[in-house]
Amino acid sequence: MNEILTIKNLGKNYHTKLGEVVAIKDVSLKVNEGEFIAIVGSSGCGKSTLLNILAGLEKETKGSIEIKEGKTIGYMLQEDALLPWLTVWDNVLLGLKIKGLLNKEKEDYALELLSNYDLLEFKDKYPSCLSGGMRQRCALIRTLVLEPDIILLDEAFSALDYQTRLAVSDDVYKIIKKEGKTAIMVTHDLAEAVSLADRIIVFSKRPAVVKNEYEIKLSNKSTPINNRKSKEFAIYYDKIWQDLDVFI
Repeated sequence: MNEILTIKNLGKNYHTKLGEVVAIKDVSLKVNEGEFIAIVGSSGCGKSTLLNILAGLEKETKGSIEIKEGKTIGYMLQEDALLPWLTVWDNVLLGLKIKGLLNKEKEDYALELLSNYDLLEFKDKYPSCLSGGMRQRCALIRTLVLEPDIILLDEAFSALDYQTRLAVSDDVYKIIKKEGKTAIMVTHDLAEAVSLADRIIVFSKRPAVVKNEYEIKLSNKSTPINNRKSKEFAIYYDKIWQDLDVFI
C-alpha cells in the first residue's frame, strides 16, 4: 500500500492552572492513500486533538508527522461554518480567496463540484435556504475546491438529525471516494464508523494510545446505508463497543 501519512510516537500535553494534562501519550499510525479511517474512543480521549495537530491548528509536544511530499490536508469541522451573509458561491470560494488561490481554473472546478453534487441551482442562494444535508455538502465542496489529498472530518454529521445524518454520510462517502481522497474521521457514533470506514482505530481513555485497530471487511461493501445491512456489521460493532473505556 502507498502510505500518504505517518504518525510516530505522537504526544500532546496541555499546561493548565491545575498542572500538566497529558491528552495524547503515544500514538503511532500509518494511513494509506485512498483509505477512509475512523477514530473512535470515549469522550475527551484526544481524538479531536489529533485532528487539530494534523491540521496545524495545534503543535504536538513530542513525536512526528510525515506527510507524503506534495500532499495537503483539508479540514471539515463539526459545524458547517457557512457564513450566513455570503451566498453559496461566495462560501465555496472563501478558502481560495483567503489563500490567494482564486483563478478561472479554480472557479471552473468549483462550478463542476456544485453541478456534480446537486447544488448548482443554489449557487446564488444564502445558507438559510439550504437544508442541513445541503449545507454539509456545501461545506465539503468548500474543502474540496482547495484540492486537499487528505480530508479530516471532525464529527462532521453530529449536528444533523438521524435521518439526515444517514443520507449525508452516504453523500459525503460517495463524494470522497469519487474524488479519490484519503479521509480521517473522528466520530462518537460506532455505527457510523463501521459503515463508513475501511479501518477503525480505537483510542484508549485519556491520555490516548492506540488500544486496538480493526480492518473492516463487510460482505458486498457499498454505501454506508447498505453496509449497515451486512452480516458482519453487528459483529464489528459489538467488538469495538467492548474496546471503549466508556464505563471506566
